[in-house]
Amino acid sequence: MNFASDNCSGVHPLVMDALVQANTGHAASYGDDAIMDRVSARFREVFEAPDAEVFLVATGSAANAVSLATLVEPWHAIYCHQHSHIQADECGAPEFYTSGARLVGINSDDGKITPGQLENAVKATPKGDVHTYQRGAVSLTNTTEAGTVYSCEELAAITAVARANTLPVHLDGARFANAVAHLGCSPAQASWKSGVDVLSFGGTKNGLMGVEAVVLFNPKKAWELQLRRKRGGHLFSKHRFLSAQMDAYLGDDLWLKTARAANLRAQQLSAGLNKIAGVKVTQSVQANIVFMQATRAQHRQAQAAGAKYSMAPYDTPMQGDADEILHARMVCSWSTTEQDVADMVAAFGG
Repeated sequence: MNFASDNCSGVHPLVMDALVQANTGHAASYGDDAIMDRVSARFREVFEAPDAEVFLVATGSAANAVSLATLVEPWHAIYCHQHSHIQADECGAPEFYTSGARLVGINSDDGKITPGQLENAVKATPKGDVHTYQRGAVSLTNTTEAGTVYSCEELAAITAVARANTLPVHLDGARFANAVAHLGCSPAQASWKSGVDVLSFGGTKNGLMGVEAVVLFNPKKAWELQLRRKRGGHLFSKHRFLSAQMDAYLGDDLWLKTARAANLRAQQLSAGLNKIAGVKVTQSVQANIVFMQATRAQHRQAQAAGAKYSMAPYDTPMQGDADEILHARMVCSWSTTEQDVADMVAAFGG
């Protein structure tokens, strides 16, 4: 009954097998391995982008920070959602790797930025004023931190505002697979065809041991990104073990199969929780994240039964009024089973 995070799940057996197979003999280091050549070719095929350049790193924070550093200068502003991962969960990594660029947070209840909100934020940054930050880039997240998914039309509308203001667009896709699985569109439509310049393509949350890809749709920035990855300490010497994971992930659409499984379990969990008196799912479930509310007594009961999930906020105390409504976040992973869902629903009295 562990719904704390998809980071808590294990490694998919096919990925583990690929790692074992890669652990034979010798291979070229620092990304010159033969497996990486196959990975790059697969990304270009999957994204219908023959000129795309692909770089692997071990963490999502590294993928985001190195990507953004390639897009902006130290005096630039990066427009993002107020609760985006780069703003709230990366310990200032984007500012560090960009040597000082400022994150400008835009707030909304559903995790999405609207074109109007972006336009207003850009206009609030004086253009050509030497005394303030300059307009730099836009960073979006799909799936959002609120568990919602931008449609391709929504992405295109936002990136149109970015284009009109000469702002490159980064997409944090730590759960990009879950977004594509929900949308049913092509990866190309959910990225560069909707105006995205660089994508942080997640894998760790969706069955990999630890690897993320930076997919650069503008190859002119490739050399700079390589240098920034190396200078930032994120170029692995035994790179084949990153390549092997991503190779298995892309093979036979494993990345979409695992995402679909996680999304389905979230739908089942949402339906089960909503049938319980006193429990309510509070956010539209579009990917693999369920936001819900229940009484403190129900949360105590569930946690006593062994349920693991995150309170919202995280430090919500379990001591207090038993009837007070408390909020929580539950995340399904590729390995979440129907029995896990049933047990969680039962823990809340369903």
